[in-house]
Amino acid sequence: MKTKNHPRYPLVVVAAFSVAAAATTLVAQSQKPLVAPAEKEKPVNKMIALEGRKDTEMKSSLEGVHDFDFFMGNWRVHHRRLKDRLANSQDWVEFDGTCASQKILGGFGNMDDSTLNLPDGPYRAVTLRAYDPKTNQWSIWWLDSRYPGQLDPPVVGRFENGVGTFYANDTFKGKPIRVRFLWTRVMSGTPHWEQAFSVDAGESWETNWTMDFTKAP
Repeated sequence: MKTKNHPRYPLVVVAAFSVAAAATTLVAQSQKPLVAPAEKEKPVNKMIALEGRKDTEMKSSLEGVHDFDFFMGNWRVHHRRLKDRLANSQDWVEFDGTCASQKILGGFGNMDDSTLNLPDGPYRAVTLRAYDPKTNQWSIWWLDSRYPGQLDPPVVGRFENGVGTFYANDTFKGKPIRVRFLWTRVMSGTPHWEQAFSVDAGESWETNWTMDFTKAP
């Protein structure tokens, strides 16, 4: 018995619908935004940000290298020095001197050569300063020509708000002391320096030496 041939319209409709759906899917996928390049740019942007932060930190760490620019050149100096230190003395000795300052170490240090005209005879001294960009601090040494084999422990510190403050631990007549250097009026054209000692770890201070500078012609 022969089977009747039925029309196949439903099958044709299904096939056509499948083809249309597949085409729609391909078009939709082709229109999706590509995110891969943006993701690849993230590490680059991060590297740029890190480099920028490093540059900022480096500039910040070098700010103090110019702290003593005001002091370069030749100066006349008026000294006041306490006659007896840490002895409740009120007697001061006054005398004049000169000072010549210059940069060294490619700008990361400076030194000055001083003549001090004491009443009982002049002598020479040298101050050496070195800047550490890692700590943004200066170390300062004093060398007295009368004691050429003795270099005082360095005072260490920095400038803040126009005032330079530097500290060291030392001894005086066999007893431990704290030493402080202060620089003030640094932008006035007549800078002021002073030295003080403390026997109580900085609770109280006795100023024993001051210097007032004026530019030499």
